[in-house]
Amino acid sequence: MFLAPYFSNQDHQFQFTREQASHFAKRVAGDFNPIHDEDSKRFCVPGDLLFAVLLKREGISQKMRFDFSGMVGDGTALHIENKCSKESAVVDESGKEYLHMNREGEVSHDAAFIEHVVTNYVQFSGMNFPHIMVPLMEEQQMMINCQRPLVIYESMEVEFSRLDLTHPEVEFTGATFDVEGKRGIVTLNFAFKEEGEQVGSGVKRMVASGLKPYNQADIDDLVSRFNERKDAFLAKFAKAA
Repeated sequence: MFLAPYFSNQDHQFQFTREQASHFAKRVAGDFNPIHDEDSKRFCVPGDLLFAVLLKREGISQKMRFDFSGMVGDGTALHIENKCSKESAVVDESGKEYLHMNREGEVSHDAAFIEHVVTNYVQFSGMNFPHIMVPLMEEQQMMINCQRPLVIYESMEVEFSRLDLTHPEVEFTGATFDVEGKRGIVTLNFAFKEEGEQVGSGVKRMVASGLKPYNQADIDDLVSRFNERKDAFLAKFAKAA
């Protein structure tokens, strides 16, 4: 399974090193959020990696909702707790919950299908910044703190019309940024399409905090730093290969 390099298994538990989580964010999702850097003081495991491992273990259901409720650090021993046939959660040894999944309908455990959906979705998900977020912030004339950017995954919903699929592709269908004071909710809408037919849809929500009035120069600097970090990381791995 393509996730093997990005987490460690022992008995029924799994965990992530900083390197594993950071490399998943950058190499699989294309997500260069600083909180996923190996040396970040605010480091946390990407929500998309928790989502990916959960789907690998539990399969893909026709209708699913994921709620993120905590930030996972490196080396935290986790396991999946099945609360009932329609609910599962990623929890630590003390029972603290980090990700909750509700599901309905048929379930597919087809490994190739799960890998395709996960890879396709997280690559779309990782494009939040700058491609989607910057135009939204400019439109609302409010922006994240460019020196300490913090955008946290809140929830995600997915629904498929059927599961006899092989390679559904994610297509972005629009986004909104609802601002209230220094806090904002970013909502991303997307569809799954296969052979030109829409076979599913989804919504991803993120919370942006510490908002301040929009400043184009600060945003340009943030985007420039983002691209420099991305180019340096990719060049490092191209050289290693």
